[in-house]
Amino acid sequence: MAQTLRKITSHVFALLLGGILAFTTLRVAASNADPVPEAMTSPAASTETLLAQDARPTTQRNFVSAAIQRTGPAVVRIDIARTVENQLPPMMQDPFFRDFFGDQFFQQMPQERRVEGQGSGFIIDRAGMILTNAHVVSGAEEVTVTLQDGRQFDASVLGTDTVTDLAVVKISDRAADLPVAPLGNSDALQVGDWAIAVGSPGGLNNTVTLGIISTLDRPSSQVGIPDKRLNFLQTDAAINPGNSGGPLLNDRGEVIGINTAIRANAMGIGFAIPINKAKELKDILAAGQEVPHPYVGIEMRDITADQARRSNADPNSSFTIPEVDGVFIWRILPDTPAAEAGLRRGDVITEIDGKRVTSGTDIQNIVEQSGVNGRLRFTIRRGNQTLNINVRTAQLQNQR
Repeated sequence: MAQTLRKITSHVFALLLGGILAFTTLRVAASNADPVPEAMTSPAASTETLLAQDARPTTQRNFVSAAIQRTGPAVVRIDIARTVENQLPPMMQDPFFRDFFGDQFFQQMPQERRVEGQGSGFIIDRAGMILTNAHVVSGAEEVTVTLQDGRQFDASVLGTDTVTDLAVVKISDRAADLPVAPLGNSDALQVGDWAIAVGSPGGLNNTVTLGIISTLDRPSSQVGIPDKRLNFLQTDAAINPGNSGGPLLNDRGEVIGINTAIRANAMGIGFAIPINKAKELKDILAAGQEVPHPYVGIEMRDITADQARRSNADPNSSFTIPEVDGVFIWRILPDTPAAEAGLRRGDVITEIDGKRVTSGTDIQNIVEQSGVNGRLRFTIRRGNQTLNINVRTAQLQNQR
């Protein structure tokens, strides 16, 4: 009996000793572990808290992506087709060749050919009105507009103005749900502002390039486009053939200009029509009306008194130039207001309506602001004489 009690006592002692050792080991292990956040141990820990701890940082979109997301859907590709007459080389129009080949040979030659072109534009209202360049749709007989989402619509040209190179095109389908490009304020621009060009260069739809506004109010005469009357926005955003008519955007995705020209002999120099100019004329063009462009009919060069003295000192100079600062008349166009008023080649314009002028841009702006049939008093130097000559402006023709 005593032996049995000793065995029971030994088993109980072993169990107690094992329990003490196990408890001590657990305490040591717990003291060496990383602390557990209260949120993990608290019964109030929410699923949202756990997900927030597990989440990865999101990528922030830049301003270009945001601008394109806002306006890109309203940018369109414009495809046009027109029929043009085949022009025979001058040699083939010689009577000798006609007698040699016979009239039947010339009658078999195709008299016309179909020409296709492409450019860009952007939708400015829900009715499907589109702004683009006049040279994109000039002479178009068929116009097709393709949206960013792939939809295609027939369209018609409502009005064009070659002097400002602006045109309004309208989508024929009135039931279409169309995106609209927001228009900005080009007068608020500063040199160095961001500029984003969007269009379809080379038929590559939805192409985006980035740059800055390089210069404001660049006269068309300096750009090498003397037949236009514009002060362009200059940008280094890449503009290529096919971008014409597409929008130039600011960093908020608002249209600030219409891409229209590049400098052929330079890289990274492009030009856009300020959107405020397009705002002035879009309703006139949409109504199919003629845009008023007053003119007087002179070709001119800026000149200073020093330049005139150097020219006069040249023994090969064809005539003497008055040695004053002003604008030199290089040529008077026939049958124009300038010719009728008595202006002459060699005159130097120094004032208009009492306002000093020192550049052709000054004169162009004054004439433009005078309106058609406006009366202007030109103060000129002719030889040693100072004359005042009244000129009445007229409407510039052959715009279409």
